[in-house]
Amino acid sequence: MKTFARISDALRELAFEPVLELGEALDKYYAPGYIHRSDGKSLSRAQFAEMVAGIRSRTAGGTVTVLDELRDGSTYAERHVFEITMLDGSTLKREISIFGSFADDGRFQELSETGFTVSPDETR
Repeated sequence: MKTFARISDALRELAFEPVLELGEALDKYYAPGYIHRSDGKSLSRAQFAEMVAGIRSRTAGGTVTVLDELRDGSTYAERHVFEITMLDGSTLKREISIFGSFADDGRFQELSETGFTVSPDETR
């Protein structure tokens, strides 16, 4: 049975609890021709890797809570809240909605995301 990537696992391994080298973690979750879109801006896999490396270098840790997740064939949709703590002690909490597709091998082929900052006093 084919295993499909989950964005929550990718976030943990890429930024919040990195164990693998960045290239290995990217290869585990993202297909070679991966395209990342965030609020209308498209990044190639190489540009996405640069962005992740920058985040990884400034991150002390974080958590991700999946609110909704759906896979139908090669189509993927997910909504989560992440809270990230930066090395300088600042924190950021955002709710993100993701829509995308899987490559034939179960890794992400493309993802489009949009989100908003959640105030510290908002509760779910």
